[in-house]
Amino acid sequence: MTVDSLIAALENHPRYATCLTHVRSFPEHEGVFRGPDRPLPPPLQDHLDRNRVSLYLHQAEMLEALREGENIILTTPTASGKTLAFLLPVLERLLIDPAATALFLYPTKALTYDQLKTIEHICTETGVSARPAVYDGDTPRDRRPRIRQESRLVLSNPHELHQILPWHHQWSRFLSGLSCVVVDEGHRYRGVSGSHVAFLLRRLRRLCARYGSGPLFIVSSATLANPTEFAERLCGVSFRTVSGDGAPKGSRRFVLYNPFRDGVMEGSFHRDAAGVLVECMRHRLQTLTFTGSRKMTELVALWAREGAVRERVGTTDTIAAYRAGYLPEERRDIENRLKSGSLAGVVSTNALELGIDIGSLDGVILAGYPGTMMATWQQAGRAGRSGGESIAFLVASANPLDQYFMSQKSVHPLRTAPLCSRRISPDRGRFSILRAGFPECRRCPESRTPCCGNPTGARVLGEQAAA
Repeated sequence: MTVDSLIAALENHPRYATCLTHVRSFPEHEGVFRGPDRPLPPPLQDHLDRNRVSLYLHQAEMLEALREGENIILTTPTASGKTLAFLLPVLERLLIDPAATALFLYPTKALTYDQLKTIEHICTETGVSARPAVYDGDTPRDRRPRIRQESRLVLSNPHELHQILPWHHQWSRFLSGLSCVVVDEGHRYRGVSGSHVAFLLRRLRRLCARYGSGPLFIVSSATLANPTEFAERLCGVSFRTVSGDGAPKGSRRFVLYNPFRDGVMEGSFHRDAAGVLVECMRHRLQTLTFTGSRKMTELVALWAREGAVRERVGTTDTIAAYRAGYLPEERRDIENRLKSGSLAGVVSTNALELGIDIGSLDGVILAGYPGTMMATWQQAGRAGRSGGESIAFLVASANPLDQYFMSQKSVHPLRTAPLCSRRISPDRGRFSILRAGFPECRRCPESRTPCCGNPTGARVLGEQAAA
């Protein structure tokens, strides 16, 4: 069955027909390809040839920029091949320099382990002796010394890096050869948490300088309004931006679904989201539903299971919930079942919003506006990653912002709003940390200068206040 048959069924459904506010079609478009200026090393080029892979325009541009020794922020839409864009130049460096190492930082464990599978596969096919490994809170302690001593490509997260840096002497081999640091899904690091990560990366740079290395930084991000400024404040070095999207796209539908009429609704919009999921399953469209909380994730999954059994379109085993709090083995099992197609539907928090490869999903349901344009299109972009046709639903809540989008009866406001900016302020964070280090020092309300207490603290805080 097809997306068209699903929309036709919803338009004739006694409950759902009145809720379909607007359906927007986005046509497919061809990919834009470009070869590298200088050939890749034979193992990497042979891998691309065997898999019939040609580089998209932005992938080739990024490869050349990194060859020239520039720090790069890659800001392109979801499903545009960002992983291959930064992985190829990193593996090229590891092939050329046997002592080189690389560090990949990811915001979630699900994304980390998914990327490990991809990297292991490419390293095996190309013969790159990188020994990729994940080093995080789930890594068994008996495996950690071997990773520190042998791995040339380590996948981790900012929290674990914070634990690693005080023990840098155990990582002297790795840090002395550190050639590249990749910060994937960099747009997640904003505000206060972004400032913490900014300090963390500055600590890493300082230790690299101590051990004689000067790694290039690669930031991979969704589309931003201020990519260069954001990356430079995050990492503390100058950046070049690579944008645009040369990847092909299949045809897509975006549906605005409003269960509220005149401000009144029977039941819950989450139940409607569960009902739409069941309809997608009826039309054999593998679908991912996003909710705003762990509790609603479990409830929507429960209602969808009940509906699937009642409508005889699935069993309780064909729908799963996915959220933080599950054991690592449970998360991996759900990811593998989703990728293999044995799960017809998954209900998730935003844990699956990021670039984890979950196969060729056909549909996405957003149970309520996620809060930002970026998150909306990140989540909607989880469908159709194989280039086939796809559909996304925005099921509106009673929230005034949700209802505003519904009142427009168009996705135009969602498409034309200014791109999201990401702001971090490490300078303000530095002042707060200094104040915490000298608690006896205070700022005088009248003069706005430090007063009394520790002379050193007063002097340093005074310099920061004047800066």
